[in-house]
Amino acid sequence: MEEESKPLPYVAETVLKKRKSTEALALTRKAQLELGKYGQKNKKNKVEDIKRPEQFIKQFRDQELDLIRMKQRGKRSKSVIGKPKSKLLFIVRIQGTSDMHPKTRKILYKLGLRKIFSGVFARATEGILEVLQKVEPYVTYGYPNLMNVKELIYKKGYANLKGQRIPLTDNNIIEQELGKYGIICVEDIVHEIANVGPQFKEVISFLGPFILNKPEGGLLGKKQPFRDGGEAGNREDQINELISKMN
Repeated sequence: MEEESKPLPYVAETVLKKRKSTEALALTRKAQLELGKYGQKNKKNKVEDIKRPEQFIKQFRDQELDLIRMKQRGKRSKSVIGKPKSKLLFIVRIQGTSDMHPKTRKILYKLGLRKIFSGVFARATEGILEVLQKVEPYVTYGYPNLMNVKELIYKKGYANLKGQRIPLTDNNIIEQELGKYGIICVEDIVHEIANVGPQFKEVISFLGPFILNKPEGGLLGKKQPFRDGGEAGNREDQINELISKMN
């Protein structure tokens, strides 16, 4: 005789629903781990993102070439570099590529230019012009006018406090940080920078770098010197045209 089939054990509907939900959650979590937090493919697992030995060799050679060229630019005579034609410089980083040597990156970081299309004010001296020669393919700079100084600070100015970027919407913040220097509002900051006043260094440190917009149409010939029809290097007064496009 055939054995009688035993009835399946009773499982409450709520338990089944909970079990199904738990299993679905587990599958979703597994998929997230495999594809990445937001459901995108994990770049580390992409075959095309795995560098081949020849790619490492090319990157190393490019970086060494960048170092050689940087040293060559650093040996230019002072007559070629010239003397500052104004007290104030505005410097914009226009490059951010993998062929950059670590020493080049160190100079850019020291200037406060950690990101592409970031900009900083600097006191125009022969020393800073010599430094900028070394990283010329990665930056463009010149002498900003009062209007652009004012618009940059009002539109793009942020207080750099404890690693946080705080908009300059409250003069109380300015007074708390710079009041001991007699600087209590945005207009005082504009005046100090435009005239490269005695507290220029403290004001620049308070502001931090400006995050600019990418100019419409991009930049062509970024590594070519501006004097040769490119984008890099000293623009002198023509930096104002670029600032207007990026502000």
